[in-house]
Amino acid sequence: MVNRAAAPDGRIGWIEETLGGIAGSIERAVFTEEHSRKAGWLQAIDPRAKLGMFLAFILAASLSRSLLVLIALYALLLLAARASRVPFDFFVRRVWLGIPLFAGIVIIPSIFLTPGPRWVELVVGPVHLGPSLPGLLGAIVFIARVGVCVSAAVLLVMATPWADLLKSLQSIGVPQVFILVLSMSYRYIFLFLHTATGMVEARKSRTVGRTSGTEQRRWISASLGALMNRSFQMSNDVYAAMLARGFTGRIRTYSTFRMTPRDWLWLVTVFVISVVAFVAERIFS
Repeated sequence: MVNRAAAPDGRIGWIEETLGGIAGSIERAVFTEEHSRKAGWLQAIDPRAKLGMFLAFILAASLSRSLLVLIALYALLLLAARASRVPFDFFVRRVWLGIPLFAGIVIIPSIFLTPGPRWVELVVGPVHLGPSLPGLLGAIVFIARVGVCVSAAVLLVMATPWADLLKSLQSIGVPQVFILVLSMSYRYIFLFLHTATGMVEARKSRTVGRTSGTEQRRWISASLGALMNRSFQMSNDVYAAMLARGFTGRIRTYSTFRMTPRDWLWLVTVFVISVVAFVAERIFS
């Protein structure tokens, strides 16, 4: 953990706050990777079967317009998270702290523009505004649908090592360019965080006393430019090093994928659950 020392007036300085945020991001990523190594239910399933299971599950949730079906699917996700030894509070909090905000912003106009009986009606000339009951119900279903899909994606990432997940994408025919960009983006995030941490620590070690806002803004702008130059130079150096070591664009890992009867059983089971959810959604709708 980073020691975020307080300023003389008792407040936490912006450098300490930035350093703490960067370190927190790295810790959360490492914490997530640790869960993929646990002896849980999802961790024991072949990554290819696991990917197929979650694709079928997300497809069923995306096509669902019934709140009851979405609640049932989310309950199954919670059971899977518990069986995979994923912390319940961490899994729920990681998804639902941001979903209502971002999904709500997208769906807010439909709450007022959807025709139907309204709770409160505001007449502005020929336009009748106000939250309608169909609009509110549609917004709740939309947020629930996004929450279930994001929860499934988060659970898949938490229960699968990143390299195995990329290799499973490669095995089902995903284009190599997409996998390569996804892999390098994930790895460069940590390199950039490490570089930014070093720059902030160097700034902190060379600062005596309090600095003015003008000096802080000047340092931030200069640091952003330096970080951009380092990123371009690092990308060229890393790519050249990869080519020198025989890189061909294919993802290779030490683990060997082997589908067992248990993997096929769970894959078929989740596929059947997805079909049942789709049929039930038509019935409830």
